[in-house]
Amino acid sequence: MGLFSKPPATVTDPVEDSDSSPTRIDSEKAAIDLQEDINAQPVHHHVHPEAERALVRKLDWRVPPLVAALYLLSFLDRSNIGNARIAGMSTDLDLVGNRYNWLLTIFYISYIVFEFQTMMWKIVPAHIWAAFVILAWGIIATLQSTTTTWAGEMACRFFLGVTEAGFGPGIPYLLSFFYLRHELGLRIGLFLSAAPLANTFSGALAYGITSGHSHLANWRLLFLVEGLPTIVMAPVTFFFLPDSPDKARFLNEEERLVAKARSVRQVGVGDATKRVGGVVWKDIRAALLDAKCWFTALMYFSCNVSFSSLPVFLPTILNDMGFTAIDSQGLTAPPFFLSFLMTILSTYIADRMRQRGYMLMFLSCIGGIGYVLLASCKVVGVRYFGVFLAASGIFPCIANILPWTLNNQGSDTRRGMGMVILNIIGQCGPLLGTNIFPTSEGPRYVKGMAICAAFTFFNGFLAFALRTLLVWENKKLDKKYGPQINRAAGQIGGEEGTESTTAEENYGSSYRYML
Repeated sequence: MGLFSKPPATVTDPVEDSDSSPTRIDSEKAAIDLQEDINAQPVHHHVHPEAERALVRKLDWRVPPLVAALYLLSFLDRSNIGNARIAGMSTDLDLVGNRYNWLLTIFYISYIVFEFQTMMWKIVPAHIWAAFVILAWGIIATLQSTTTTWAGEMACRFFLGVTEAGFGPGIPYLLSFFYLRHELGLRIGLFLSAAPLANTFSGALAYGITSGHSHLANWRLLFLVEGLPTIVMAPVTFFFLPDSPDKARFLNEEERLVAKARSVRQVGVGDATKRVGGVVWKDIRAALLDAKCWFTALMYFSCNVSFSSLPVFLPTILNDMGFTAIDSQGLTAPPFFLSFLMTILSTYIADRMRQRGYMLMFLSCIGGIGYVLLASCKVVGVRYFGVFLAASGIFPCIANILPWTLNNQGSDTRRGMGMVILNIIGQCGPLLGTNIFPTSEGPRYVKGMAICAAFTFFNGFLAFALRTLLVWENKKLDKKYGPQINRAAGQIGGEEGTESTTAEENYGSSYRYML
């Protein structure tokens, strides 16, 4: 079967007109022919669906697992302070009054201020930038084991926020270089599922590290053991994270041809070869003035109120329900594991249906109901069921908001700037979320639960409003360019190859917003 012709005879067929006979050639000749075809700026490219599926499978085995593993380490390094607190750090560093809350807050302050680093993924090759920030945050996370004062730990948390801000927010943007619009949600879901997965076993991991009798204080050992793997992963990232699919060393020549054709399909002939290396300043201004960016940013803020507080305070909430401290750590695992599964399932369904708005409304209702149960009920079993609903709504919501932001911006620069706006506004949510569960309001924390419920339902309302706006804008595009019939463009499948319009993910006659 052919890569670029229909119906082709072999996987090494060159790009050719439909009336020419297929001829078997080597990979070098195929590359030359494809380059000539691209330089000629054709209107359509024909990529055989089987070849495209093989490429996507190969990318799936190499890229999402690596970035998910890195995000898992990132999440552990930022959240293990809760485990360190009860392992002796509170006493050794004299964390009296609101000093512990400030350690949580200072991380998010620097994280917000340095969100602009997301655009570095557009300017600097991914393997270089990622290796740099991973090494930096790994060193800082490990150095927490050496602090002797609250001020020293505050400095570590500040710079940990600076360095982690250069990684997590940029990964969804990086994935948009590898996957088409309808493929992106699931891969971002796989990446973000590392967060609930980390919460599933973080308590057990911390217990295993701190339960021994080492010469080093247990909390110092915790920071040391969980920080060193991040440092090790920096050179791994440098050598194994590809900058783009057509530069991936694990792809052969024919697979790179398919990757180049997919890139042309995404952004067009002119932009396909210069996706990394600079930004378009007028597109940055356009993104700042685009209401869609601010809708998703407010949605991200609403979800982050709960997203940031649930992992940090859930053991305490369960403990106040009457469970022992050890049982409370163990009982956090099932809700987080369910949210891990829901994160992957919801993004997969939204990709298949191409309906992120409906999915976000559904998930917001699930999470909101969970928080209502936690705020209003006194029966322990019902409240624990509410924890399952809350976790199953909030984490998947985050995983669907990120690709929706990328799906509805029509250039690489605008997609990058959309992520910057999303994170600068959205990461303010934790500033509220980490301060709404004071111990004085236990054991039910009614106010904190009510605030989380309100913001979760508000997220659903924003999803409805944004979807309504997108429907209206699509009708305007249909009126301008003519209605779009369900077509095979951008889809993997079909017996006779996939016909794809170039630059279908950039603004133009073939562009429509994803609902």
